[in-house]
Amino acid sequence: MVISKSYNFLSIKCTSSNYIIVLLAVLLISSCSSRKDVVYFQDYERLPNMAAPDDFQAEIEINDILRIDVSSMNEELAAPFQLNVNNQSSGGGSNNAALTGYLVDSDGNINFPVLGELHVAGKSREELQEELSSELREKYLKDAVVRVRIVNFKVTVMGETGSQVIDVTDERISVPQAIAMSGDISYDGKRDKILVIRQENQELKYEILDLTSVDIFQNPFYYLKQNDIVYVEPTYRKVKSAGFITSWQGLVSIVTTAFSLFVLFNNI
Repeated sequence: MVISKSYNFLSIKCTSSNYIIVLLAVLLISSCSSRKDVVYFQDYERLPNMAAPDDFQAEIEINDILRIDVSSMNEELAAPFQLNVNNQSSGGGSNNAALTGYLVDSDGNINFPVLGELHVAGKSREELQEELSSELREKYLKDAVVRVRIVNFKVTVMGETGSQVIDVTDERISVPQAIAMSGDISYDGKRDKILVIRQENQELKYEILDLTSVDIFQNPFYYLKQNDIVYVEPTYRKVKSAGFITSWQGLVSIVTTAFSLFVLFNNI
């Protein structure tokens, strides 16, 4: 009887140990991320056959703040066309430029010195520069040089990549650049579900981008516009981590621990 009891004990112990090992193996495997979840541009072999992203020029929008500098060999003749000559000539930073810039009103217009009300919404800054230069040279300054900047060009990045409002000084930024500047996507972020929210003509639009595919280079939302919002969605594991039992892997861990304690106390 003693030998039989000892044999049964060893059998239970062996079976329990195997069960625990299997559960731990399942937990370990399930906690790993696959290549499909993590790697960017997985089909990069297609790149040689793809056209480069379309050239991007930011268009001026309502509520933009424009900095317009007019220069000439004769500074006195150019002075009437400067919004604030003293402030601009003192080398003020972008904050000063924003405070003394031209705010695009709800009708898409600005009030420019001497020339009066100008419609600027929907135009690129290059187009506005050319129009102002032509008119000033024709009527007032033969050597007028005009520079236009959108000083409030910003994009917002949120979600599983860190939250940041990015000032875009050159008015050109792509989705991968914005994500890289905000710290890259964590392992808890979905690389194939990047939400971009955009306002156009007083309407909201959105697009879902996939950073695991090179098709993103052909998407019209690849380059961001001013005031765009980029949101990186969390994975299911991240969402469940907000609860008491973080995921089914966590549930397996709890069951495994409870079973181990049960076997241990029954074999003491």
